[in-house]
Amino acid sequence: MKRTPPKHWNWRSRATRGRVYQVLLLALLALLLWFLAGNTARNMAQRGIQSGFDFLLQPAGFEIGEGLFGFEASQAYWLAFLTGLGNTLRTALAGIVLATGLGTLLGVGRFSRSALLRSLCSAYVELFRNIPLLLQLLMWYLLLAEALPPFDAPAQLGLLTLSKNGLAWQATPEAEPLFALSPEFLALTLGLSLYTAAFIAEVVRAGIAAVPLGQSEAAAALGLSRRQTLRRVVLPQALRVIIPPLTNQYLNLTKNSSLAVAIGYPDVVSIANTAINQTGRALECLVIVMAIYLCLSLTTSLLMNGYNARVALKER
Repeated sequence: MKRTPPKHWNWRSRATRGRVYQVLLLALLALLLWFLAGNTARNMAQRGIQSGFDFLLQPAGFEIGEGLFGFEASQAYWLAFLTGLGNTLRTALAGIVLATGLGTLLGVGRFSRSALLRSLCSAYVELFRNIPLLLQLLMWYLLLAEALPPFDAPAQLGLLTLSKNGLAWQATPEAEPLFALSPEFLALTLGLSLYTAAFIAEVVRAGIAAVPLGQSEAAAALGLSRRQTLRRVVLPQALRVIIPPLTNQYLNLTKNSSLAVAIGYPDVVSIANTAINQTGRALECLVIVMAIYLCLSLTTSLLMNGYNARVALKER
């Protein structure tokens, strides 16, 4: 049995030169970051500005009124950031689910035989995607603040209670709420969902339009109804076109949730702003927030890329 001779570096090889250039580029970037970090630390020390992440172990000194778990002022800053991260994840996940469902319906509605339905779907897309998201969030927050019933006379919807305190679910009318959604959370989730749904609708419409017409004609020849053709033939093939741009919309929704600070929702950016005001560790807090959003974006991309690989056409 013949042994394969070991491969040697060949500078004439394009692949070899590419690896060398990549290593040199990473080394230069690391050197640049080291220089910037050292220079920033020296300048801050000369001005008597404290630096470092030791503040994360100190008591925060403020309470967070909303979160998956209660947070008290005596708890550490790192728990405050963790609570803010939980609020960001809760909003992002709820927004992704709602925006995907609504955007899919709107995208499919663009192909309806009803001219009225097609016009309404088109009008929705043009309206919501051309108004800045920040204005939409402020609008929904103000509308909820005005439209919700007062605290002392909440509206009862079965086990749900709706008031200016938000939406609460109680096992019995006299019991403590099992969970509650604040008006800030409702406004943020509603605004993010309606805004992103307009872009997802265009992604779905483009994906459906990319499926050859012959596929629908073949399904009709086999006796499939229009709904069956859409569900079993068109949409599965359209997913191969939809998934990559849909991933971008999920990333945008997660990052756009940082606008929650404008309406007082305690997400990770709001927690960072409070920590900066109290500790003066602006650079450290910004690094934490950037690292959190980077991890969220990379995780979302990883999951969506894995799903995209499952639905992609396999080469034979």
